[in-house]
Amino acid sequence: MKKVHGAACAGCEVPSKERACMTPQGKGGKGCPTKGRKMLLDKAREAYKSADLHEFARQATIQEGECYGGRDRKPYIMHPTKPRILEIMEFARKMNYKRLGLVFCAGLQKEAAIVAQIFENHDFEVVSVICKVGSVPKEEIGIQNEEKIYRDQHESMCNPVLQAMVVNEAKTNFNILLGLCVGHDSMYFKYADAPTTVLAVKDRVAGHNPLACINTSGNYYAWITGPE
Repeated sequence: MKKVHGAACAGCEVPSKERACMTPQGKGGKGCPTKGRKMLLDKAREAYKSADLHEFARQATIQEGECYGGRDRKPYIMHPTKPRILEIMEFARKMNYKRLGLVFCAGLQKEAAIVAQIFENHDFEVVSVICKVGSVPKEEIGIQNEEKIYRDQHESMCNPVLQAMVVNEAKTNFNILLGLCVGHDSMYFKYADAPTTVLAVKDRVAGHNPLACINTSGNYYAWITGPE
């Protein structure tokens, strides 16, 4: 890996069980933020003391543990038991969230309808908003005809800022992101008021499972590992 200034946890060569982040007596690799960022660590720990963040972090950590079964067994072997959509609903209940925002891509309309119905079946109120909301032509942000997907006709731009404004106006308690494009998701996060979790991200080639090409980067997707 290239030399970087700052944390480089992804390239840590210390065995997992011996790392400083995993055990108080652990060792740190190069640039280890657990060992070398004490002031930031103290600042983060102080932030968790605020009432809202403390409860959010506490419930999120409880939820993490509850996603594994048989934790009373020794020695313990991880046994995951819950899909992410169930985890989202359980966490929302822990936080007493009633109104959920479903912010989704037009390419996942079918999936969004199923997700909204599942949430409603579990007594949540759902405010859902599609990426093409507003029907703003792509030309309005300077897109040329040859840069469009469907040329020589109207093509609505993705409008993540308006998506955020719609769920903000509805005063949603918790938002769920479903398949927004790279960059569009970033704009949504910037403008959304309520906390957001991600149910699925867009990957047009891998069936919205971007880790598929990462997990096969040693063979079928070896071509993505190089600069060309």
